[in-house]
Amino acid sequence: MKTGHHLMFSKATFLHLRLPFSYFLLPVYLFSLSQAVTINWYNAVVIFIALHFFIYPGSNIYNSFMDKDTGSIGALKNPPPVTIQLYYASILIDCAGLLLTLLINVQMFFLTILYIAVSKAYSWDKIRLKRYAYGGWLVVMLFQGGYTYLLVNMCIENNFTVEWFTQKNILAIVLASLLIGAYYPLTQIYQHEEDSERGDYTISYRLGIKGTFIFSAALFCIATALAWKYFFSFYSALHFQVFIICLAPVIIYFFYWFISVLKNQLKADFTNAMRMTFISSTCLIICYSLLLYINRQL
Repeated sequence: MKTGHHLMFSKATFLHLRLPFSYFLLPVYLFSLSQAVTINWYNAVVIFIALHFFIYPGSNIYNSFMDKDTGSIGALKNPPPVTIQLYYASILIDCAGLLLTLLINVQMFFLTILYIAVSKAYSWDKIRLKRYAYGGWLVVMLFQGGYTYLLVNMCIENNFTVEWFTQKNILAIVLASLLIGAYYPLTQIYQHEEDSERGDYTISYRLGIKGTFIFSAALFCIATALAWKYFFSFYSALHFQVFIICLAPVIIYFFYWFISVLKNQLKADFTNAMRMTFISSTCLIICYSLLLYINRQL
């Protein structure tokens, strides 16, 4: 089969990697890094590169191949046509990412394989967890949130034993999951028509546009309550204050966008969804960077 490297790594293939989307997944990594008791910086750098430049893009490109989107998708407003080259590129990129995890240890390798397997099951047409509104949402919430926190924190602390599962880490897993669970439906809000035509009745589609906003707001309130318990239990009032202050712009924009959508549903579009994603990711990146700095000073 003639695939040709010049075709496999064409401009279209590169665009489907959606590398800017890795920026939106950076907060979970930084949260995990900021909460580490001890930091193995070698492991921290290797897993950062493996996830953000290989594992996440590999999932993106496989998702593009399976979905064959013609409309806007995460961080890509006008996706180029989908070809078989995306499938081969996804395998190659995943393998490169897995090889990097072997530079850490074999435990990291198998933890990452599980993440890749679930991300493939989410898109693969034979299983396609994406077609199940609440099941698909749960998978994204748990694996892009809690499981990624576990994978990164275990790696950074170089602790792959059952002793890692402390009350602190379990609460952090739940918090990371809730924050992803609150934000994820908002990324689907402009894709209802294209998703439903493909048979993917996402959680946002089931909830409707107004329901998606209400659901995300409710989940964010629960996440905030858990953050209060988490930071006051294991750190200080300062940590929670940093969390709330950093997320203030997210809350302000969320309500601005919601009010705009109530007046005109056409505002539930790609541009506003990406703006919301960028603002929330940037604010969380700042938040967790500050917490990392504070915790390293203690």
